[in-house]
Amino acid sequence: MPIACDVPEFLAAPGILLDTRSPAEFAAGHIPGAVSFPLFDNAERAEVGTCYKQVGAEAAIELGLERVAPKMVKFVQQAKQLAGDRQVRLHCWRGGMRSSSMAWLLETAGLKVALLTGGYKAFRRWVRASLAEPKPIITLGGMTGTGKTEILYGLAAVGEQILDLEKYAHHRGSSYGALGLPPQPSQEQFENEVAIAWRQLEASRRIWIEAESRRIGLCRVPDEIFQPMLSAPILQIDRSRAERIAILVKDYGKLDRQELITATTRISKRIGGQNEKVAVEAIQQGDLETAIAIVLDYYDKTYLYDLQRRNVSLQTVDVNRLTIDAIVDKLIDHANQLKV
Repeated sequence: MPIACDVPEFLAAPGILLDTRSPAEFAAGHIPGAVSFPLFDNAERAEVGTCYKQVGAEAAIELGLERVAPKMVKFVQQAKQLAGDRQVRLHCWRGGMRSSSMAWLLETAGLKVALLTGGYKAFRRWVRASLAEPKPIITLGGMTGTGKTEILYGLAAVGEQILDLEKYAHHRGSSYGALGLPPQPSQEQFENEVAIAWRQLEASRRIWIEAESRRIGLCRVPDEIFQPMLSAPILQIDRSRAERIAILVKDYGKLDRQELITATTRISKRIGGQNEKVAVEAIQQGDLETAIAIVLDYYDKTYLYDLQRRNVSLQTVDVNRLTIDAIVDKLIDHANQLKV
């Protein structure tokens, strides 16, 4: 018999995680680390669902069996290839017929199966509950180009807890934020990834999160985390404009020039048509310093406007000409004084 697990047990259980929902359902959102292992393809799922609504459950079950039967041997073969230890975890949408049918088949073929009680729907409830768990936050602020992400990982390297929202959003949070990164996940998948990471962080220790707008590209920071971020104390990185431009040239200098031009054109109305023209010409000539200086004027104003709306404790930390290790030490000293 398959082992029935609640969400925490299921996530911690051994074995590869197989999602038996349709490819479209999987693409909309899935448990991080899961492998798409659909009982029905998209068309078959729609066909069976229509049959259920128009004819009834018995006819839908018979139609489903008719569609699945020719694929049973392939399912077993694929599962054995994926599960070298002969252990699998299975789920569908509600923990119903799709996962239970697949569990019966794979157990019959000699595999050990764990089933998620309540299916992916239960996991999504767990996501919302996990995101709502209160934990102490310090916001790492600073204008564009202050190297916040590198500093964040410098903090992680010495044992501080971090949550890198941009990592899960596949975006750096500006018009240029998607360049060189994979496509952004769906909102649902973004929440899933963030919830898994958030749940693993200890509530007894502070968590560093880079200051973000409500949206990171197309992904919206979950309210359960964004609202506490708004009220969290800010340690703001202060770096000279020259250092910031140098950092941005390093980060974006190897990217495709046409992509940089497209991203610049996208904010033409914000930086002004003449500024856009000069910036684009500079990019074409390989003069990124000039282009970045123009764009920074806009992003600095935007950052300062957002900062002024937050009525929270703010300390500016001067890191000019400091190494990452020195910056990290300085930030930790400031954080200890905050007693977060």
